[in-house]
Amino acid sequence: MIVRWGLGDLAPLLSELGMSRPLLVTTRRWSGLELPVARVFDGVRSHAGVEGVAAAVEAAGAADGLVALGGGSAIDTAKAVSARTGLRVVSIPTTYSGAEWTDFFGMRDEEAGVKRGGAGALVAGIVYEPELTLGLPRGETGGTALNALAHCAEALYVSGRNEDAGRDALAGAALISRELPLALADGRDRNARRALLEGAMHAGAAMAGAGLGLGHAMAQALGGHFGLPHGALNALCLPAALRFNAEAAGAEIDRFARAMGVSDAAARAEELGRLAGFVRLSDLGVREEELDAVAEAAAVRAGARANPRPASPAEIAELYRSIL
Repeated sequence: MIVRWGLGDLAPLLSELGMSRPLLVTTRRWSGLELPVARVFDGVRSHAGVEGVAAAVEAAGAADGLVALGGGSAIDTAKAVSARTGLRVVSIPTTYSGAEWTDFFGMRDEEAGVKRGGAGALVAGIVYEPELTLGLPRGETGGTALNALAHCAEALYVSGRNEDAGRDALAGAALISRELPLALADGRDRNARRALLEGAMHAGAAMAGAGLGLGHAMAQALGGHFGLPHGALNALCLPAALRFNAEAAGAEIDRFARAMGVSDAAARAEELGRLAGFVRLSDLGVREEELDAVAEAAAVRAGARANPRPASPAEIAELYRSIL
């Protein structure tokens, strides 16, 4: 993966990769940003909705590459297009989701109310520009940063864990735990924004190297069913997953806690979530009577299967209810 810092390095990176006619994949929020692209597709849908993906595939017909600008939905849309067309992706993340690091992606089938997965994207490069995160709303700042924190935690204990991913996970956890309160206190704090983006970069690399765990599986199933923000759901699911995994991965979770400068990792994750405004699933509109069905969907996701402690649908439903 080629990583650059600053939008000024985008044109040289595209040239280095031989992209002269890239398609920009983004939302209307970012479609007016001047970038060295040939065409703009600004129809990205929330959770990389499948209708938006199909439209982006059509728009990519004459392109020789893809530039994804935005959060996880924009980047996942571009990755889905890449998997179908063979075009390479350069991502410019405007949140802390970490989607820019992986070749897998999620797409929401809005009609069926499920989030489906895919893989095989050709991710070639990333350009980080902290200035693009200065206007990120408080909820998105906290939610996507806590999504990144979940990447760090899970990389330490899922079945795909390894030393390289572990180093990135610990570096990311330290930065996110320290810098997120500062960024929430002052969203225009450039130093905090840059450091938080660096933490998310490490978290994304950790996720790419190790994979996802139960907390993400729970968040993905909820997001697919209810159409809620992935970051907010990870903020609420991470503490519950950490407590569930304590008996199977106590040493790894202790390392995670020490990296954050605390003794109780779940309590710190919960504290950061509350600071960002996330307290209960019910605050987001999650309904108790639908949790059993959502738990069934979560139990079969890859993250649940890679978790250090097996979780049955009934156990997952109980975890959901503990944060309802």
